[in-house]
Amino acid sequence: MLHALIMAGGGGTRFWPRSRQKRPKQFLTLMGDRSLLQMALDRVEAQVPAERSWVITGDHYKEEVAKQLPTVSDDRIVGEPCGRDTAACIGLGAALIAREDPAAVMLVMPADHVIEPVQEFRRAARVAEQMAEEHPAALVTFGITPTYPATGYGYIHRGPEVTNRQGISVFRVQAFREKPAADVAERWVASGEYFWNSGIFVWKAATILDALRANRPQLHAAVQRIADAWPTPQRGEVLRREYESLERISIDYAVMEHAKEVLVVQAPFRWDDVGSWLALERMHPQDADDNTVLAQHCGLRTQGCIIAADAGHLVTTVGVSNLLIVQDGDATLVADRRDEAGVKQLVELLKKKGLEKYL
Repeated sequence: MLHALIMAGGGGTRFWPRSRQKRPKQFLTLMGDRSLLQMALDRVEAQVPAERSWVITGDHYKEEVAKQLPTVSDDRIVGEPCGRDTAACIGLGAALIAREDPAAVMLVMPADHVIEPVQEFRRAARVAEQMAEEHPAALVTFGITPTYPATGYGYIHRGPEVTNRQGISVFRVQAFREKPAADVAERWVASGEYFWNSGIFVWKAATILDALRANRPQLHAAVQRIADAWPTPQRGEVLRREYESLERISIDYAVMEHAKEVLVVQAPFRWDDVGSWLALERMHPQDADDNTVLAQHCGLRTQGCIIAADAGHLVTTVGVSNLLIVQDGDATLVADRRDEAGVKQLVELLKKKGLEKYL
């Protein structure tokens, strides 16, 4: 049977000031009336019932997850005592799922993506599930056809086509590539042989556990001990003790780059990892002056700006262009949109200056 694992532990610092330590990006509503986390569960609910859906998040976010996802029972919401990247998260999820269903296939996805249309995602997920059942030793991922030579994404170099199901191509993976320089990204995109790495996976729970045992035996042993203790009164104690000792490493470095059999499903859906405030331009229409406005705004000679603010808060601008202007509660960000990556550095500066209360 298919199980779902939603990874919801990130901090989303590039979305400061709206994303805060108490309310990171995955809990925000950036389009429509559903948060990114709620949209993630919505995508899988037609194929995976709530009793087979798991969420792994930070321990201090468990209450918010339960509030936003009332159909997911408390024993399916796992709170990490500390962040240890995706290998630990996925390994623990696989161990918990395999404990209940040794033959399980699991769909792994981050909580902070925007994917449309949902029907196309479900169609691709069905194909990926078929591949995991037919190729039980394979690790299956989703590749996004690049729309521009992005330097902020990892890439997948595809090999020969394995099959085509329901109009969706499945390829063998030649290699995973790290975030490239601009000229390299241009060559890769022009070749037509590369996908963006979506960070979404489908595989047998037992298969990913075997891969972790082979490549990261200490991590595998630790998550197995946590899973063994899960139905016992020692659950919390074992989780805290073992998790803190885990290696901080991504699933890509720990497993995917070393795996011998990896398949990539060419995604038929639109995908956005919502990595920064610039994503709002892709999610919302622009006005006549190319501004993306999610606020009460009155401006003169204002062009190419992204403006967001609390309801009832007026933002006024005169003679500005290419700015990020974001107000949220007690903090306001004004930045050159060409330096939007600097928001993450700004968060670190706030920490150094003792301004943690604004984080």
